Amino acid sequence: QVALLESGGGLVQAGGSLRLSCAASGRTFTMSAMAWFRQAPGKEREFVAAIRGGQALVADSLKGRATISSDNAKTTANLQVNSLQPDDTAVYYCAASLLSYPSERYYYSTRTYAYWGQGTQVTVSS
Repeated sequence: QVALLESGGGLVQAGGSLRLSCAASGRTFTMSAMAWFRQAPGKEREFVAAIRGGQALVADSLKGRATISSDNAKTTANLQVNSLQPDDTAVYYCAASLLSYPSERYYYSTRTYAYWGQGTQVTVSS
């Protein structure tokens, strides 16, 4: 089992930045990747960014604004998003995968991730 604990988030003004952190505990040695997804009201959960080994993946819609990083032990995943807009308002979820795929495209899907955090609300005010 892997447990994920998110921190950060809250109310941010448009144009500002946010930094979210996710700490994994438990059988972290079984993880192959960690990721961030977000879900706005009435919308499906969407991929934000993932990190697997030393490779970082970022959603096309957020490239240039979002970065994901991990610690040396690969048990934390930090997400920074700059130039926030009201459309970035969502619950942000941390996720961990136990699966390894040769193709990075699998890591954009919620189905790849077995463990999820409780989510942290990010609200961007205009």
